[in-house]
Amino acid sequence: MIGQFGFSRRTLLGSAVVLTALPGLAASGAVTRDAALVALLDDIARSNDPARGMDALRAFDPKGLSPVRRLDLLTVCAGLATDARMVAQWPWAVPGHSPWPVSPRAGLWRHGGASNVPNAAAQIDTETRSLSIAAQHGVILAHAALEETLAGLEKAAAMAKGDVGRALQRQAAMLAAQRETAPARAGLTHCPSGAKYYTLMLERALGKAIAPEMAHRRAESVSRALVQRADTLFRLIGMADGSTGERFRELARDPRYLYADSDAGRDRAVADMNHRLARVKTWLPTAFADLPPAIDHVAARRMSPADEAAGRGGYRIVPPADGSGEGGYFVDLSHIRQRPSWTLPSVVHHELLPGHMVQMPIEAAADPHPLRLDHAAAFTEGWAVYAERLMLEEGAFEGAPLAELGYIQWALFRVGRALADTGIHHRGWTRAQAVETLRDLQGEGVIFAPLEEDVARIALEPAIRSAEFLMADSLGSMRADAADIRAFHSAVLVPGSLPLTLVEQVTRGII
Repeated sequence: MIGQFGFSRRTLLGSAVVLTALPGLAASGAVTRDAALVALLDDIARSNDPARGMDALRAFDPKGLSPVRRLDLLTVCAGLATDARMVAQWPWAVPGHSPWPVSPRAGLWRHGGASNVPNAAAQIDTETRSLSIAAQHGVILAHAALEETLAGLEKAAAMAKGDVGRALQRQAAMLAAQRETAPARAGLTHCPSGAKYYTLMLERALGKAIAPEMAHRRAESVSRALVQRADTLFRLIGMADGSTGERFRELARDPRYLYADSDAGRDRAVADMNHRLARVKTWLPTAFADLPPAIDHVAARRMSPADEAAGRGGYRIVPPADGSGEGGYFVDLSHIRQRPSWTLPSVVHHELLPGHMVQMPIEAAADPHPLRLDHAAAFTEGWAVYAERLMLEEGAFEGAPLAELGYIQWALFRVGRALADTGIHHRGWTRAQAVETLRDLQGEGVIFAPLEEDVARIALEPAIRSAEFLMADSLGSMRADAADIRAFHSAVLVPGSLPLTLVEQVTRGII
């Protein structure tokens, strides 16, 4: 049935075992055990030795731990096992980071010559040794990325002085020597054992083993369904001709849906977002049992004039969970003509409610250890993408085909990133193929991720975009099977970020 404010309401039946205890509720014995585990996790984080860390955690007695710390233990122990396999295969690579130690997105050269970084020269030489070891394993930057990195590196070396400048010069020489063997295509498919390493990277980011081919096919299936729904909606508003991307481009240029490039136009865009946000707040209790007071202190907000003039990207301030401070999403409106009105409703659900501004305050209250967060990398963004889908399926876009098309364009942006990820690193796509795939699906790039730049980033940061898509998709599938949506959301959110394997277990009441 349809609830207040037009949102369809589920019938909430049954119950589930839900993990609700937080560290502050633990008995004194649990506090003592918690402190011992936190100290051990801190030591492991400093040691940078996943095999030894895994052995230490396996020997740790979990008896008496609070629920949140027990999940820290389970997450990090499993994550370090994956890390140990990664380090054994490619010893220079840092699990969770790009396997290319120096690139357009990695290396101390990017920090203005690194003159203010302690022991910078020694760190740069360590990077250079990693470059050499990686090359011996056949892991070399693709030609275009290599040339971009070398140009920046040489500029940084010219700016730096003393030992730092000489270290950067040595690094530039090492990179220049790799020109002759640099592959033409980006990605891991041309690297010896690159397929195996990509599989491990995907497992680490998602928190569950999955074959890259299965991940790619799932993304293809979801994209086909979204394109089919988009076609129905486009026909409904009188746009029957053209591909999905072509019609999105045409709709994005329609002056009826563009805000004025003025203070008044920007104020109106933020007001429209906050109008939707107010409706969402009244609906949230139907789907969430553990809402923090912080949700009453979030809003869409304008940036300062200086930030808008500088073209600063959107950012969020998360308020304290107890509601003792203000927060919100500061939306990037410097290029407001690239922000059609129909694209903003889904931004509200992703960046504010029930997306990041529900999940992040709850997680802050749980206080998971940073090592757990490192091994649950896809959760936070996966939740926010799931939140958009949740609002679609709860009726937030009913009777509003333009707003639903906005949701679909954002969903195609996410699934397109996943396709580009597995396409480049598993199927051997060129960057041009990936760009064309994204253009066909979503039209132009979103305001903060131009297509070419986004694909270049994906080519250097394997697995994370696919993992985020898979996390969101899995949350949606699990919710569809849940007897009680409120209990499901409590099980997912109250413990803080988790790898997918543990999300599945807590929602089933297994742990």
